[in-house]
Amino acid sequence: MSVYLILFLEFFKMGALTFGGGYAMIPFIEEAVLRHGWLTTRELVDFIAVSESTPGAFAVNVSTYVGSEVGGFFGAVCATVGLVLPPFVIILIIAKCYEKFKKSLVMHGVMLGLKSTVVGLIGATVLSVGRDLLFEDEISFEALGANIASANFWFIIIVFAVMLFLLLYKKLNPILIILLSAGAGIVAGYTGIITV
Repeated sequence: MSVYLILFLEFFKMGALTFGGGYAMIPFIEEAVLRHGWLTTRELVDFIAVSESTPGAFAVNVSTYVGSEVGGFFGAVCATVGLVLPPFVIILIIAKCYEKFKKSLVMHGVMLGLKSTVVGLIGATVLSVGRDLLFEDEISFEALGANIASANFWFIIIVFAVMLFLLLYKKLNPILIILLSAGAGIVAGYTGIITV
């Protein structure tokens, strides 16, 4: 099977079966790229950070990047079209039927179930990306000790805490949070505080 068709089908499946937007798709994207050997976990985590910091829909950015890495321009087109086609069609159908079903108890139950699932998927994403970010190889007491002793670990924890505080309590604009985080990473990289 052609790599372009595989890209299209993998991202089509994600677009059709994932509810909750880009963050809820991360576990599915991670599973697909690792299963096919398209990217390493570290490469995916790095690009998740880049995708989150650039304009456009997060999941579309990731699918375009993965497609580009695997199959060049045409791979990017196949992955992106595969991802956006199912939600586009589903939203058209829902828009036509929503007025008719919005007061239905069944529809209310479906939406309540989907909300719970989305929270779970986003939680799984946070744990998965956090694990990959804080523990390079494995999660063990030895790895935990080595990570706690590393400057990278403390840099991540401190920047996370400061940015969370600024976002939640100072109500700083998310764009400023992204710029400050990128700036902190640049400064830390140039001064040797963190290592690659």
